[in-house]
Amino acid sequence: MEEIEDLKVTIAGEITISSDPGKTMKKWREEFSVSQKDLAKHMGIGASIISDYENGRRKSPGSQFIRRFVDSLIEIDKNRGSPFALRFKILKDTDVILDIYDFFYDVKLEDFIDRIDGSLKSNWKGTRFIRGYTVLDSIRAIIKLSPYDYFKVYGWTTERALFFTNVEYGRSPMIAVRVHPMKPAAVVYVQPKRIDELAIKLADVEKIPLITTDLNLNELREKLRTFNQ
Repeated sequence: MEEIEDLKVTIAGEITISSDPGKTMKKWREEFSVSQKDLAKHMGIGASIISDYENGRRKSPGSQFIRRFVDSLIEIDKNRGSPFALRFKILKDTDVILDIYDFFYDVKLEDFIDRIDGSLKSNWKGTRFIRGYTVLDSIRAIIKLSPYDYFKVYGWTTERALFFTNVEYGRSPMIAVRVHPMKPAAVVYVQPKRIDELAIKLADVEKIPLITTDLNLNELREKLRTFNQ
């Protein structure tokens, strides 16, 4: 597939031109949520070799090693159902979806809120699990997303949290969620100015936990990725 080849070129190219190839290799390995042990096993080498590269104890890898490294990440991802390859394609196709990611197991809503330093604003009571998340630019989402595009937003499952950035009062994102038949497991506003009472009422009507966080996007990604570690 063309998207897979583009992904391979992107990874290999970034490693090749990096001033710290080992650090870049580690970044991509963690993006794929692959352990050093699993990657080394797939490549047919010792895990210590991967560790040595990532920690700068070995010199820059040659082209053949980089090829094996990239191919192994892609093949492991394929065996899992290609969650990373799908995310790469979605992010490449739109400027509305800033990030999309799936967890390997169900995460309790309480643990999810705690991990993102979140604050529950709606009157949600009950048990709910999160299986992944999607980060959207709220302004672009409202302007550009078609009904078909929402299938991209939800990826493999609707049991995910929708993060909205560039939120001022939070009314428009909740209206968009209300009118669409597919519903997320939770809605999170990233660094909103304040929350309009209508947004909270709509969340209560739809029985969707409405959460806010003061973390920025990079901080959120770093914390949320730990669910797969």
